[in-house]
Amino acid sequence: MNHLDRIANALDKYELDAMLLTSDPNCFYATYFHGEGVTLVTKSGSFYFTDSRYIEAAENQIKGATIGMTERSKPFADWINETLVKTGAKKVGFEEDYMSVASFQAYEKALRCELIPAGALMHELRAVKDEEEIRRLTGAQRISERALADLLKEIKVGQTEQEIAARLQYLMLRYGAERMSFDPIIASGPNGSMPHAVPGERKIQNGDFITMDFGCVYQGYCSDMTRTVAVGEISEEQRKIYNIVLEAQLAGIAAAKAGATGAEVDGAARKVIADYGYGQYFGHGFGHSVGVEIHESPNANPTNDKPLPAGAVISAEPGIYIPGKFGVRIEDVIVVGEDGCTDLALADKSLIIL
Repeated sequence: MNHLDRIANALDKYELDAMLLTSDPNCFYATYFHGEGVTLVTKSGSFYFTDSRYIEAAENQIKGATIGMTERSKPFADWINETLVKTGAKKVGFEEDYMSVASFQAYEKALRCELIPAGALMHELRAVKDEEEIRRLTGAQRISERALADLLKEIKVGQTEQEIAARLQYLMLRYGAERMSFDPIIASGPNGSMPHAVPGERKIQNGDFITMDFGCVYQGYCSDMTRTVAVGEISEEQRKIYNIVLEAQLAGIAAAKAGATGAEVDGAARKVIADYGYGQYFGHGFGHSVGVEIHESPNANPTNDKPLPAGAVISAEPGIYIPGKFGVRIEDVIVVGEDGCTDLALADKSLIIL
């Protein structure tokens, strides 16, 4: 079943006649096409409307939808209204978490239907990845790992964080990435205590930990991974904390299965860190879902008391951050199954000393 059919089949559950998708992430999820257009899914068919810049590509690439080209004389609203009349759709869901107030007001004025907030429909569908999505996610992961393997051969004392970040991005693009999932985080030495540090001009020194959090997009889907490596001689405290974070990550991964809540998975990892006395230094959640976007639902954090569905893809990224000294984070992406989970990452997680 393609994604357009999955959306159509979910309409009755949300008491809708149609779903209007205007955001790029949801349009891509529905059609596997990146362009500037809107997707309308009804019970009797699906439609994609775009302008002359994208019409040929849309006609070539989109399967299972009728394609229409907007013009000054026939804008999006006219196409949508015409389709609503043909299909008899009157109650139309929209993505309240993506659509701006100004866009909503414009659509509400122009469309002859009742617009109903229905972002939850898309969140529910996108939370469960199918085989094709897992294939794309795995492809992005392999590109990231290949780039990391090359990068680890090149890192040396005296390089700056910015230089490492630039080289990492180049390698991912060279090996087939479409773009980055997000701006990479390269945090060395004391900068590592900031989970989302921005790569700067600090030069790598002997005894540093370097935390590298990065990912790329392959066929529209994101990878996300973090490895913390050491340069030269490091302290026993650094080794100890690295091993605690790894133990915590493995505990969280072991707890991840369908039916477990996000809070339970997070708690399994958080307990390990707390039991060693470092609980105050782990402030963020264990993980977030990954897919078309780098941050999706569901999350594995202390506030998510809902069961994780089979097919959810979440990051596994506990960390310990000692202000002014260093930080450690280790991150993989896992696929939640009925009896456990599958780790998409193949990269070594043991402490690497360069």
